[in-house]
Amino acid sequence: MANAPHVFATSEADPALHATTQHGNVVHVEPELLGLAPFQWVSLAMLILILIAVFGAKVHRKIAGGLDGRIAAIRTQLDEAKKLRAEAEALRDEYARRIAGAEQDAANMLANARREADALLTQAESDTTELIARRERMAEDRIAAAERAAVDELRDRAARAATVASRELITQRHDAGADRRLVDEAIAAL
Repeated sequence: MANAPHVFATSEADPALHATTQHGNVVHVEPELLGLAPFQWVSLAMLILILIAVFGAKVHRKIAGGLDGRIAAIRTQLDEAKKLRAEAEALRDEYARRIAGAEQDAANMLANARREADALLTQAESDTTELIARRERMAEDRIAAAERAAVDELRDRAARAATVASRELITQRHDAGADRRLVDEAIAAL
């Protein structure tokens, strides 16, 4: 440390800041004002500033009022947040009820649709059986009518054929004399 620079050299120091004592030692002298050292002046200034702030300007009341106002604003915000939370929970509960109601309504609608489908199916089955029975009756009636028409037509043909055949037989076997006898017998029978 022989080459280390000297920060303070005592031989070059300001002689006004040093005093010599009786034994020949140099002592550092602090600056003073009215007999008070610098740290005492700073303490005194702080004390005066605090006294002015507390008693003169009533700063503590302003600070307390500002803090109270801030606390009141925070409480108001907390109350609003509680109200919003309560409203949100109420909305959530309402929507949960609505969802449950909608699910119940959907189940009821499905059950009603099934009942209606079953009723429609039963009605369709009964209508179908009635329709089939009615169509069978109509077909039977048509068949019976066709049979009657065929029988009537057959009778008509048979009657016509018999008439034609009897006419031919009568014309072949009867002559004018036989006709007179028949007419005389018919008149006599009257």
